[in-house]
Amino acid sequence: MNRTKIGHSHRILTLLGCLLVAGSLAAQTPAQNEQGKESKETKLVQPAQAASSGDAATKPHDDSFVIGNDDVLAITVWKEPDVSRPSIPVRSDGRISLPLAGEIQAAGKTPLALEKEIASKLQSFISEPEVTVMVQQINSQKFNILGQVTKPGAYSLTNSVTVLDAIALAGGFRDFAKKKSIYVLRQNADGTQARIPFNYKEVLKGENPAQNIRLQPHDTIVVP
Repeated sequence: MNRTKIGHSHRILTLLGCLLVAGSLAAQTPAQNEQGKESKETKLVQPAQAASSGDAATKPHDDSFVIGNDDVLAITVWKEPDVSRPSIPVRSDGRISLPLAGEIQAAGKTPLALEKEIASKLQSFISEPEVTVMVQQINSQKFNILGQVTKPGAYSLTNSVTVLDAIALAGGFRDFAKKKSIYVLRQNADGTQARIPFNYKEVLKGENPAQNIRLQPHDTIVVP
């Protein structure tokens, strides 16, 4: 009789133990799922934040980008840390100042052309100077977005900003924005102005993705 009671009690304790373990696992699963969701959301948000930043960098010896006022340069003179400058802004007059080289016109030149000019000025002080100029941050090239967006204004133009990117940077649409009637104003080389239509709803549906053009310096997006 005692053995029967002990066996019965043992089975009850075992069953209770299984129920407690199952309950503990069930409580942990939602928390783990939430952590997984947060991790995925973080991974999705980070690229978007990186894309919205105005920072960009050219490659060494770049001969295509034209430096402008307010751009931030990184200038390295090999084995000459006192002359090198890890971060130097181009002033509003388009010039920069370097030890030994003095005042130099930077705006209107490519990084490669500026490298050559700096090297030429340093030759009187340094034997065969090796100069590298990179654009650390582009501030001179901007676009405008006006009208029914949350944050209208001027924004720095990175290498591949599209109309959709610009709308996102401006905080999206306001309540009464005419999303089918957006257009981009662009100055042509001959001084005339082009008006490029952009139908947000079509682009979003994938019906006419070619409308989502890359912006150029001084473009103005109008959201009626």
